[in-house]
Amino acid sequence: MAQLDTFHHVAPGSAIQAEQLSSSAGRRRLAMAICQRRIKPGAGSSAEFLRARTAMTQWPDLRETLHSVRWAITGGVATRAYMPERATKDLDILIHQDDCAEVSNRLRSAGYLRISALAIAGEVFRSPNGVEVDVIFGDAPWVDEALAHPHRDAAGYPILGLPYLILMKMEASHLHDLGDISRMLGGASAHEFALVMQVIARHAPDMLEDVETLAQLGHQELGA
Repeated sequence: MAQLDTFHHVAPGSAIQAEQLSSSAGRRRLAMAICQRRIKPGAGSSAEFLRARTAMTQWPDLRETLHSVRWAITGGVATRAYMPERATKDLDILIHQDDCAEVSNRLRSAGYLRISALAIAGEVFRSPNGVEVDVIFGDAPWVDEALAHPHRDAAGYPILGLPYLILMKMEASHLHDLGDISRMLGGASAHEFALVMQVIARHAPDMLEDVETLAQLGHQELGA
């Protein structure tokens, strides 16, 4: 509640209700409403930059350590496979809940230090080079299908497929997640967008309208 109190202190008389900020859906719809009112066409970047898919930042390479384990990079690092690469402070990976003990043991054997538990199901590790690696334990019905066919980024790392990355970010719905979703969908092909909508319809149908709105905002930003 401290964050809500601070918000209302900064913006006295605001029509925003606490309940709008207390759920991911409420935050998401509030942010989209603001964007729909304020957004103007154009992103301030060249089309070439917006279409580039790079892997300039080096992250711990877990491919050998986690060989034969189902895993994929998610979070901010994963977005570079679907939009211009952006800064982020840690590496997030998704594994199946059933593999948590195996992954933890392998990371420790490779010199990773366990720091703490995550606020959600998972653990925080520090690599031998000091990089934070967040291991997220997934047990949702879609996790198996998501980890069975990961995408690959420009460095060849396994990346969560776009539909499932969108699903995870929609479930979180922090402001940076919504920005990522909008930009990724704004640059997605019609086929890629159709696949996203199929996964959302199957696993989170209540999010369909919001995903479509975020895609429209992404297209408007790109001037598409």
